[in-house]
Amino acid sequence: MKKALLTGCTGQDGSYLTEFLLAGGYEVHGIKRRSSSLNTDRIDHIYRDVHECRTPFFLHYGDLTDASSLATMLHDIRPDEVYNLGAQSHVKVSFDIPEYTADVVATGTLRLLEAVRRTGLKCRFYQASSSEMFGSAAPPQRESTPFHPRSPYGCAKLFGHSITVNYRESYGAHASSGILFNHESPRRGETFVTRKITRALARIKCGIQSKLYLGNLEARRDWGYAPDYVRAMWLMLQQDTPDDYVVGTGEAHTVREFVELAFERAGLDWKEHVVIDPAYFRPAEVDFLLADCTKARRELGWEPTVTFRELVRIMVDADLDQVERQIAGGLDELRRAAAGVSTRA
Repeated sequence: MKKALLTGCTGQDGSYLTEFLLAGGYEVHGIKRRSSSLNTDRIDHIYRDVHECRTPFFLHYGDLTDASSLATMLHDIRPDEVYNLGAQSHVKVSFDIPEYTADVVATGTLRLLEAVRRTGLKCRFYQASSSEMFGSAAPPQRESTPFHPRSPYGCAKLFGHSITVNYRESYGAHASSGILFNHESPRRGETFVTRKITRALARIKCGIQSKLYLGNLEARRDWGYAPDYVRAMWLMLQQDTPDDYVVGTGEAHTVREFVELAFERAGLDWKEHVVIDPAYFRPAEVDFLLADCTKARRELGWEPTVTFRELVRIMVDADLDQVERQIAGGLDELRRAAAGVSTRA
């Protein structure tokens, strides 16, 4: 049985990748940061299977800012594959906490690569790179497109990407990077724009809130479905030769288009509820990201399976269902929860 070690296993991508690997017969080990509040909701269903002895899934406390914990886990687990998905991944927040973002995203990748090297493991390494590294580069963006990041997050991801290439070339590491464009799902964090839209829409539809505050509606992104993208991660590590791959759909849509389709799905007029708030504009905007994933299609045999319209439908329906279930469980409780989470988050 192959073993995989994941950073960021409690996040959107980590939870889907955990499911994918378990279904493929892997023993999966996830690294979880210590937190004063529970943050395992995306993997709680996997935990239930663990308790019933159906799933070889194990969680370990660790942190990308703590080299010793990384080295200890690698030494004890001795994984065949390592997936580095952990990050402070919110672009707007990275302007507020740039040093922390760099410590986790940039130096954290270096710590993990160095821990792999020093333990002498012959494992395969996946680095979660990002389309934010391209920033203001002219679309479409491919593996050969010069990088021009426009945020501390993008800069930190570029360091992580570059140091992964360096370890591959310097030490012969089987290290591949997936330059993933935006990928979404019902498990997307609630402060990311797509989930912010669908979550607020569900609350508006059910009478819990009335307004949705957004920033730049004209930003264009290449949006795909997260479960498709974790399959691409795995495919990269099955190749004999490590390399870097752009992963996306090859289609770009504006935030405005996402809003329009989402509100249309719920039977509402978005113009009656959406308010543009300058607070949500980035200090340096990224206007247009569009993937040219020819290489991934050709060499990995990877294709996206979910269209943009289907993605919006999946996310809207999931959030509507969640809010309706919460209402069935008690409207007062839902209102208290809504009061505790700013609609401008």
